[in-house]
Amino acid sequence: MLTSVVAGFSLSIALIVAIGAQNAFVLRQGLRREHVVPVVLTCALSDALLIGVGIAGVGSMVAGRPVLLNVIRWGGAVFLLGYAALAAHRAWRPAALTPTDRPPARLSPTLLACLAFTYLNPHVYLDTVLLLGGIAQQHPHRWLFGVGAMGASVLWFSALGAGAYRLAPLLARRRVWRMLDGVIAVVMIAVAVALLLG
Repeated sequence: MLTSVVAGFSLSIALIVAIGAQNAFVLRQGLRREHVVPVVLTCALSDALLIGVGIAGVGSMVAGRPVLLNVIRWGGAVFLLGYAALAAHRAWRPAALTPTDRPPARLSPTLLACLAFTYLNPHVYLDTVLLLGGIAQQHPHRWLFGVGAMGASVLWFSALGAGAYRLAPLLARRRVWRMLDGVIAVVMIAVAVALLLG
């Protein structure tokens, strides 16, 4: 039983740690100190939901519908390219970068963006629903495997949000924000291109 929990945790943490659109968004929110707890909760709960859906067997149903996968892929790529343009614009205009240069974003648009980064990203479905769900089916205690995977998600997003929040005073320089937004723009474009070419 413990083996299934550890296996789920290990696979999930290996998949989630790689920098991507969702991680970049959580990192930026943490550094801006804006709605960090709601964003972390949204990411962790969304992952838990998607892991549960995959373990329940929905992943195999989605895999058999290429039209749905194409809609998700193209929609996600368009969204990521749009956000990359915004990040590049922020990097180009340093006056828009530091938390004191503009009022904080409201909670509802922030959470909508967080949900978009989660559910419009086809990699989330491939990694979480299809891959994790498929591997969980091979374990005798698949739901314990899921508990381990969900635990990894909660731990990672909490550590990322809290770590960025604590580092914010050290990183509150315009040059750092320009570099961060530049990196975010590059990551978003790379993920979007990978989606379109995949």
